[in-house]
Amino acid sequence: MTSRLRALAPLLVVLLTALGLLTACSSSPDSGPADSGVIRFGTEGTYPPFSFHDPATNRLTGYDVEVAEAVAAKLGKRAEFVEAPWDSLFAALGADRFDVVANQVTITPERQGKYAMSIPYAIGEGVIVTRADDTSITSLADLAGRTAAQTATANWTDIARKAGAKVETVEGSTQALTLLKQGRVDATVNDSLTVNAYFATTGDTSLKIAATLDERSESGFAARRGSPLINDINRAIEALRADGTLTEISTRYLNADASGSTPRSAEPTSTWELVRANLWPMAKATITTTIPLAAISFVIGLVIALAVALARMADNRFAAWLARAYISIIRGTPLLLQLFIIFYALPEMGIKVDPFPAAVVAFSLNVGGYAAEIIRSAIMSVPKGQTEAAATIGMNYATTMRRIILPQAARIAVPGLSNTLISLVKDTSLASAILVTELLRVAQIAAAPTFEFFALYATAAVYYWVVCLVLSVLQGRLELRLGRFIAS
Repeated sequence: MTSRLRALAPLLVVLLTALGLLTACSSSPDSGPADSGVIRFGTEGTYPPFSFHDPATNRLTGYDVEVAEAVAAKLGKRAEFVEAPWDSLFAALGADRFDVVANQVTITPERQGKYAMSIPYAIGEGVIVTRADDTSITSLADLAGRTAAQTATANWTDIARKAGAKVETVEGSTQALTLLKQGRVDATVNDSLTVNAYFATTGDTSLKIAATLDERSESGFAARRGSPLINDINRAIEALRADGTLTEISTRYLNADASGSTPRSAEPTSTWELVRANLWPMAKATITTTIPLAAISFVIGLVIALAVALARMADNRFAAWLARAYISIIRGTPLLLQLFIIFYALPEMGIKVDPFPAAVVAFSLNVGGYAAEIIRSAIMSVPKGQTEAAATIGMNYATTMRRIILPQAARIAVPGLSNTLISLVKDTSLASAILVTELLRVAQIAAAPTFEFFALYATAAVYYWVVCLVLSVLQGRLELRLGRFIAS
């Protein structure tokens, strides 16, 4: 009986570790913001001119942001913003990460049936955008058989698809227009507000509005069904429309007057100035988020991996089966899906985990699944004679592992574990999908309003490369240090 308990001990460690992480980081899913005088708005932060970070100040701004702030002010409350990719906004809303989505949410019957939608605060019409030299598309019918870049859940995507277009899914209008400029797609369908604001901001002459559609676009705020906030928000929107605030904000940001008003001019910023302005924000995100996230997850993951490896090697069949099942599930499912399950799905079961701890839990469990096999193979590489020799001098199992086997196995496992750590550093970029503002997210925020994707993404790549290079150097030194445990 004692041997069976000892065999199950590693699995108990794994289960208790995971349960402890989730319990320590969880909070009640029904709890709202700590301050009742706050309205939490969910927005992209990479969707100019509606929601983006000002390149000069890095402050979150845009039409939707200022309207949300004005609405909150009308209600005597303060606006707080939570940033997330568009495709994650409604999942985050359902998980109570914020109260209202403020991100040009088009009012549709389907959304009205599932969410509490406000009255519109922005109205536009559908347009088809093509390259300036393309005369083959002048109506929806011409999209048949052509490729259109569209966001996954936008109503314009359904319109393009029903017209017969082959839809390439992108994260937002910024990416859609960039793909169109690069010649990778033939067109994109969007609302006139977004497109005219793009032309006003960039002065781009390589694209054009090829056709105007009969479909109108009405954008409003979205809240969870039954939310009492919507009635208050509707009254605030009506007041803002009556006192001219909506007109003033839209004039500054959208410049979409059908009469052809002159858009505001913006002082151009060179690519180098843009990169230089974002060197510190990227470095800060690397130091304060990317590296700590990788380090904490790796340490916890190693503890899990060691326990799983020992269970995998145990004589107890049940313990070994559990370990194999854990490894199979972790290695057989995408890391991004694991992040989504922990952050977006667990609140449905009453477990709500904040963004950074949720990322730590997901990455730790992922590291545990991959590193377990590395540790197991390293332990098995130590000659059995070492264990037998330890037994002859009276060493028990735990002492033998701690003083004889693991020191030798550590030297063997270092290269594999180092590769796991380096991969983990790069995988932290996925954490932006669950509201963690790490290195890549900072680069995305900076690139969105400026369209300088290559320069900013290349800068982020250099940061990742430098961190991984340092880890590779440390790996070599660690191998030399642990070499003293290997007989020459």
